[in-house]
Order: sequence, then C-alpha cells, then structure tokens
Amino acid sequence: MKILKTMTILCGLGIALSSCCNATGEKRDEFKYIADEFADLQILRYQIPGWDALSLNQKALIYHLSEAGKCGRDILFDQNFKYNLRIRKSLEKIIREYEGDRECEEFQNFLTYAKRVFFSNGIHHHYAEDKFTPQCTQEYFKGLMVATAQEDMCEELLPVIFDPELYPQRKYTGKEKDLLLGSAVNFYCGNITKDEANNFYNKLENPKDTTPVSYGLNSKLVRENGQIKEIVYKADGLYGKSIQQIVKHLQAAAEYAENQAQKDYIAQLIEYYNTGSLETWDEYNVAWVQDTISQVDFVNGFIESYNDPLGRKATWESVVNFKDVKASERTEIISANAQWFEDNSPIDNRFKKEKVKGVSAKVITVASLGGDCHPYTAIGINLPNANWIRKDYGSKSVTIANITDAYNKAADESPKSATNEFYWDDNDKELLKKYKSITSDLHTDLHECLGHGSGQLLEGVSDNALGEYTSALEEARADLFALYYLADPKLVELGIVPDAEAYKAEYLGQVVNGMFMQFNRIELGKTNTEAHMQDRKLIADWSYERGLKENNPGAEKDVIEKRERDGKTYFVINDYSKLRTIFGELLAEIQRIKSEGDYQAGKELIEKYAINIDPALHKEVKERYAALQLKPYKGFINPTIVPVEENGKITDYKIVYGTDFLGQMMEYGEKYSFE
Repeated sequence: MKILKTMTILCGLGIALSSCCNATGEKRDEFKYIADEFADLQILRYQIPGWDALSLNQKALIYHLSEAGKCGRDILFDQNFKYNLRIRKSLEKIIREYEGDRECEEFQNFLTYAKRVFFSNGIHHHYAEDKFTPQCTQEYFKGLMVATAQEDMCEELLPVIFDPELYPQRKYTGKEKDLLLGSAVNFYCGNITKDEANNFYNKLENPKDTTPVSYGLNSKLVRENGQIKEIVYKADGLYGKSIQQIVKHLQAAAEYAENQAQKDYIAQLIEYYNTGSLETWDEYNVAWVQDTISQVDFVNGFIESYNDPLGRKATWESVVNFKDVKASERTEIISANAQWFEDNSPIDNRFKKEKVKGVSAKVITVASLGGDCHPYTAIGINLPNANWIRKDYGSKSVTIANITDAYNKAADESPKSATNEFYWDDNDKELLKKYKSITSDLHTDLHECLGHGSGQLLEGVSDNALGEYTSALEEARADLFALYYLADPKLVELGIVPDAEAYKAEYLGQVVNGMFMQFNRIELGKTNTEAHMQDRKLIADWSYERGLKENNPGAEKDVIEKRERDGKTYFVINDYSKLRTIFGELLAEIQRIKSEGDYQAGKELIEKYAINIDPALHKEVKERYAALQLKPYKGFINPTIVPVEENGKITDYKIVYGTDFLGQMMEYGEKYSFE
C-alpha cells in the first residue's frame, strides 16, 4: 500500500545540501526543483543525497535494478487502457517527425496533451480517472497524423482520443453501469461483468486456506469462445517482451547483490516472472520482507490493485532505493514499539494481533522510479499486501525522504502559498509552519509502518471480502491509525515528536484537505473516485458529522466548525482532544468492517461519505486555487545513472540531473518500449 502526497503546505525540512556541483553543473544549494508546468501538473526534480558514499558494487546493483524498473513502462500503459500504447507511439512519432510549424498555438496545445498522456501513463487522468482531450482541434490533430504517415490510424484512434462519450473513465465507480463494463482499464476483455469476474475468482478461493494466493493479481481475464479464462503476465505470456527485458536486468543486478539472501530472492523474482506462479510470488515476498540487512532495496512487480474496479488485479511498478541510515532512527523506534501500538489500539481485542511479527521500517532515498510509481509517486510504501504474510512474517515500511524533500523545496520556490489562502488565522498558520514538516513525515511512518500492518482478519475472511471498496477503506484505516497515535503521549515519551501540541498540525491539515482543498484536483461536476482521496474525505466528513454539537449533548461548539469570512469558507478545529476520540471510533469501526469482511457496512461508509462532493464547496476551492495559480498535481523527472568507463572497465556510476520532462519521456519511449 502506498501513501500519496496530497498537499502543498509543507514547510522546508530535511536533507542538507552541500555546495558542490552536481552533474548538471548546478551548485547543489542552487538546485532548482521545479522543471516544468502544464495543465494541472508541475514537474519536479529530486536529488539523490548519499550517492557518493555508496560502494561501486552498490551503485552497480542500483543501476541494473533501475534499468529493470524502466523496462515495464509499456505494461502499465497497456494495463490502463487497450489503446494507450498505440496512442502514445503515435504522439511520439509526431514529436519526432513533424516538420511543420512547431511554434503555433495548436502545436503547443498538442505538446501539452502529449505530456499529459506521458504523465498519466495513458489518456485518462492519473488521479481523477476521467479521460482528458487535446485542446487543439480534431482536424489539426488529424493533420499531424497525416503529415507523419499515420493516416491509416486516424479513423480508429481519433474518436478514441476526442469523443467524450467513448471510454470516459479509466475506473468507473458509479451505480448506473456495471463496474467493469463502465471502466476503460484493460484487465478484463470480452464484456465480462463484475458478477462474472467475482464468480470466476470465488470458485478458486478456499475460505479455509490460511496462506491464500492473490488470485488474479498478475493476469488479464478474457472471454474466448464463450468461456472465461486468465491470460497470465509472464516471460512467455502476456507482456512477455517487456518481462524478458526486466528479467535480463534482474539477472545482471543479482551479480552485485549485497548478500546471499538478496541474491536468492532476486532469483525467486526471476522465477516468478518466468512462470507467472503466484505461489512463487508469495515465496519471493516472504524472503524479501525478511531481508532487513541490505542497504539497497527495491520493489518490482505487479503489486497495487488501486486501478482495478474490483481491487484484484495489480499494475506494474518499480522503486529502487537505499537506506537513509540517520533518518531511519525515527522509524526504527516506531517499529521497535510495534507491539505497544497494537496492544493499545482503540479497536476490539478480537481484531488485534497477539504477537506482531517482523515489522521493519526505514527512511529511504529513491534512486529511480518506474511504472505506476513514475512520473507521480508515493511518499511512503508498506509491503507486501498479502495479509497472511504480514501476520506470519511481517512487513516493510518506508518513508521516502528525498521525494518529500523535493516537494517541500518546490513549495519554497513557488511565489504563492495555499496555507495563507485556506487556513483561518495566524494561529493555525503558525501551527502548520512550526510542526507540519515533522508531523507529515511521522504520519507517513505510522501509516505505512504500523497502520497497514495492524489488526487481523477473522478466520475465514477473504482479503478481497470488501471488493471494490477494499483500497479506500484500507487507506482510511491506515490513516486513522496514524492520526490516532500522533496525539498519544507515547510519541513524546519516545522522543519522536517535540511536544504534546505537534499533532494538531497534522489534524488541521488532514481536516482542511479532506473536506475542502483536495477537490481542486477534480473537474467540476465529477465525483471523488481515487482511493486515497476517498479515504481522506471519508475521515473528514464522518468526523465533521460526528462532531456536530447536536450530536454531542452538552457541547458548546462543533468539534470541527465551518466558518465564512469575506465570502470564503474555512474549517476550524475547536476541540482537538475530542477529534482524536472520534478518529479512534472510526478506526474501530473500519477495523471491524475489514476483520469481519462486512461488505455492506463498508459500502455504506464509502457511498455516504467518500464519493459525492458539495458542488458549492467544489466551485469555491477551484476558483481560489485558480487565483493562486498553483498546480494541484506533481510528478518527477528521474535522475539518470550513467556508467563511467576507463580503459573499457566501469569505474563508477555518476548521477545526471535532467531538466527536460518531455525529453526523458521521448528517451524512455525509444529505449524501453518492447510491446
């Protein structure tokens, strides 16, 4: 599970940069984080502090893992929508070959569309799920295709690109259509319905199996000759050309493994890619999660199921990283006290783990992002996702320091502040300025390290019992765990927050973002569909309702108060202590829903609190953000790792910090496209 960056209010923090020059010739203290802006997107750069301290073998390991992490890019494009690859390659051909006027407004609008497609790994918005269309005319777009010898594809592709009625949403979450038939994602083929897909997998699952495989995780479900069957992603199956390249680079990486255990589980990952066996995938995850010694680590595979309307099928992703030893002292304190947090959770004792096993947490420096983690990425990750592996072997949690640092430094470069616009008074703004950088990191630590790994399912409850509501409810559960414990005196005792007031900054940020600010990301008139945004809205709206004074006899004020001033809306927390109690109550209920597999109760929570947006608030937040000219979404250019050769021998690997997002996307299209 991943926690995504959602706010631009964080103050500067973190890694001190030396004044030496990097590979682009910039002085590090003059490093510019904002590289490009277009549509609703801001493209950032991130640095890799600590690179020079790595050994040559560690750098070589990271290099080959990073190459493996770029080779699955085609897979994600195709998983997101069946036409994505053809459209992307058409865009690339126009950019490479068009000889007409490239300075005119329509061509610039075309380039903006192309960059949006590259950013979203397809023609649907990476977060809001809706299809976006070019700002140039269809006639002009057709002219570009004809001018680059693609006229034979115009009839098929142009309606897909321009017609708003065709494939309008990547993942459909409404009630008017079948979830699968209404979704453009390419996990199901042959007009397979939600009920047919669920019936197919329900027949495979054994409720008594204590180590169940994640059926459907690495496959497409298709209808052939009237029969429904799976096509598995593997080296000699679907996406085989890309997977063969991934395997080639994993084999090269294994030669530089830091220890035998790491070499062994890389071999297991290769076997999984060659066979497609989910049993082997589980064996790999069991071995991977127990490696807490290696400094270099990575994620590579079909992992997160957010994009599947049924929460079964995973998109391909890659993250290559190494441990930030100093910063990890904080997360190591948290993981060392995991049993205390589990024992003192405000949930029913039936749902608590008697013995928490193998919880490890660290702060990492990312060296390369790929697949569903690039260009946009998480700031924290907790894996593996299989509940039985978490219970029996533990989990790994990471907070990504250099990505968080880049977000913060980019906010410092921006001339206007969302904090000044959306928070009530100087007291609230000072609270955020003083503590938010601390509590944001700690929230990520608690969410990933302990939140996702906490609690347990009752015997016989399936991991997929909550169906299409699984992801949003799980993210809400982890967020609530973090929010509840941020206010606990134990954190002051452990020395990981400075005082008993710090948690208030995170509470305030979560409420204002969940109820209001985050909807700048969604087109007017649309609903809230993304799992993390649903999680935050659910928490904020449920807590707002629960805290109304009419629901609390004797209370003088609402716990969360909606105020207006000069025609603008604000949200203010009047009782932080009571809000913590409310968070605990919702955590207990969502844990019950998950542990018991109560699909109906989960559905009711999501549909009542997480989906529909107040149209007046939505319009207001869009207008206020527009006046600030701040981009709500951010993604990254990857640094490039370049081998340094002397006399035919690699003597080092240097980092080159590129500044051209479009250039990197074109390079990736040339070098890492195999399907």
